[in-house]
Amino acid sequence: MSLVRAFCRIMGRVAPLQLAEKWDNVSFIFKAPHVRENAKRILLTIDLTPAVVEEALSTPTSLIVSYHPPIFKPLSSITLSPPLQASLLKCAAAGISVYTPHTALDSVTDGLNDWLCTKVAGPLRDINWTARFIGQEFPDGLGGVGRVVTLKQPMELKMLQFNIRTELELKHIQVAYAKPEREKTMVSTIAICAGSGGSMLLGVDADVYFTGEMSHHEVLAAVQSGHNVILCGHTNTERGFLPWLAKDIEEFIQEEIDQPTDPAEAEALKGLEIVVSQKDEHPLVTIDV
Repeated sequence: MSLVRAFCRIMGRVAPLQLAEKWDNVSFIFKAPHVRENAKRILLTIDLTPAVVEEALSTPTSLIVSYHPPIFKPLSSITLSPPLQASLLKCAAAGISVYTPHTALDSVTDGLNDWLCTKVAGPLRDINWTARFIGQEFPDGLGGVGRVVTLKQPMELKMLQFNIRTELELKHIQVAYAKPEREKTMVSTIAICAGSGGSMLLGVDADVYFTGEMSHHEVLAAVQSGHNVILCGHTNTERGFLPWLAKDIEEFIQEEIDQPTDPAEAEALKGLEIVVSQKDEHPLVTIDV
C-alpha cells in the first residue's frame, strides 16, 4: 500500500486537509483492500459518476481523485442497487481507491478559488487586481476561505460577464442585475466562491457575486440588497481547474522522487500518470429551441 500512503502525503501538500470546512468529508473516502496491479494512472474528476468509474476500470487506473466527496452522509448499507454504491464496490473489486480534497482545494493558496480570481481579467490579462479572503485566513500563507477581488480600475459589468464566460469556455451564463441600468453598470469588487456560493457570499460587501449556483431565494436576497449575481453552473466553476491540479500533483510527485522522505513511497510514485477524466461532465445542458 506504499502508493496509497505516498499519494496521501502528496495530496496533503497540494491541499492540506486542515483547510477543509468542518462539515466537509475529505481525504480517502474509500480505500480498496488491495492495490490494482500494473496500474500507474491517477484519474482526476469532479464527480464519481458511473461513467467515470467505467473509464477508470477500462484504463490502468489505481487511484481516483474525486473533487466532490462521493459520500457525505453515513451509508446504512452497501449494495449493488444504488449507482453510487455499485461504483464503490466495483472500485473495491478492481483495487481502485478514491480520494477527495473538496473545500481544502478551494481554500489553499493557488487553489480553485484563486484560479477563479484570474478569470475576471479576461484573455488579455491586462487588468490589475488584488484579492482578499471572505472568511478565515489560515496561518503561514496556506490560504483562506472565499475570495473578494478588487479591481484597480472599475470595469463594465458586461465586460466582466464576457471575461468569465470566455475564460470558463461557456456558451451561456446566468446574470441577475441589482439595477435596471444594465449597460451602464460599473463594478470594482467581485466576491468569489466555487460551486454553490450562496451561504458564503450573501452579506459580503461586493458589487458582484460570482459562483456556480445559488438558490432562487438567495439570488433574490442578493439583488434586493444591491449585489449583481453571475452564475455559471455548479461544476462549471470547478472542472476547468483539473488540468491545473494535475500539474500541481505532478510537480509535488517529482519533488518527492528527487528528494524522497521515504524511499519506498518515492519508488511507488515513479511512473505515475496524472490524467483528467474524459467522462466527467456538467450534468445539465442548455437547449435552444
